[in-house]
Amino acid sequence: MEYVVLDTDVASQIIRERLTGPLVGRLAGPVWAVTFVTVGELWKWAELRSWGPRSRSRLETWLGRVVVLPYNAKVSRTWGQIAAAGQRRGRTLPVNDSWIAACCLARELPLATLNVKDYIDLVEHEGLTLLTN
Repeated sequence: MEYVVLDTDVASQIIRERLTGPLVGRLAGPVWAVTFVTVGELWKWAELRSWGPRSRSRLETWLGRVVVLPYNAKVSRTWGQIAAAGQRRGRTLPVNDSWIAACCLARELPLATLNVKDYIDLVEHEGLTLLTN
């Protein structure tokens, strides 16, 4: 079974039915997954925006239809390696983005994102595979 990890920006666009462009076609076949980080970010947005019961229920339902990738020891080691390597190169990575990337790299899964600039260093130096518009 083929999987693709959705970055938080892509997940948000899908939930709101606003994702457009070539990425839509690329996401038609694989099973969708999100990381534990994306789940947290989506719930943070719900809190900050004071979502009501209907919107929260919609989010919960959507999350129930995707695979949620949890933390594990391999993800933690991968995060430590890529965070240290980035720091050595003078490229401190955003914490949440580096955790999402570590989940992908540890499982050898591609990441669908609209924020290429956040991950380009990991594409060039760590072999992260991106699906983009």
